[in-house]
Amino acid sequence: MLFPFFLIIAIWIILDSKGPVFYRGLRVGLHGKSFRIFKFRSMNVNAENIGATSTNKNDLRLTYVGSILRKYKFDELSQLINVFLGDMSLVGPRPEVLKFVDQYSEEEKIILTVKPGITDFASLKFHNEGEIIENSGIIDADEAYSKLIRPEKLRLQIKYVKEQNLITDFKLILLTIKKILIG
Repeated sequence: MLFPFFLIIAIWIILDSKGPVFYRGLRVGLHGKSFRIFKFRSMNVNAENIGATSTNKNDLRLTYVGSILRKYKFDELSQLINVFLGDMSLVGPRPEVLKFVDQYSEEEKIILTVKPGITDFASLKFHNEGEIIENSGIIDADEAYSKLIRPEKLRLQIKYVKEQNLITDFKLILLTIKKILIG
């Protein structure tokens, strides 16, 4: 059903900047197993080698189309491919880069006992992560992420793991759709 929409996004990315349609970043999933996440490419090629892992709203590495895709979370839609492949689920803690997983405490490692997801409590709370980082006044985006977002994000991810059930998942999906449509 989403193929026509995916095709439009792909063509838009191709017309906007050189490079692949998808960004395939390495993430850590269930039981600490690494996988490549599908995201519609929103940044210039090799952006991960140029700057921080985290990005702010006005990151210079963002493409024109990429900034629009991120604003409406359309860059995340391609993660449905990861759901189809079994690397992710619709709901669960967002998959993290190894750099931050390596910093997990013993208590935080519980996050790795469930499949990562496209949305969760933290995704809803920090839907404007780029703006938070941008407005922090902290120059290093990873430092801003670590100080202002990561502690609460981890707390919410642990909460999800401990309280997960079908009703919560359904509620999170509906809240995510509402957040995207209404803002």
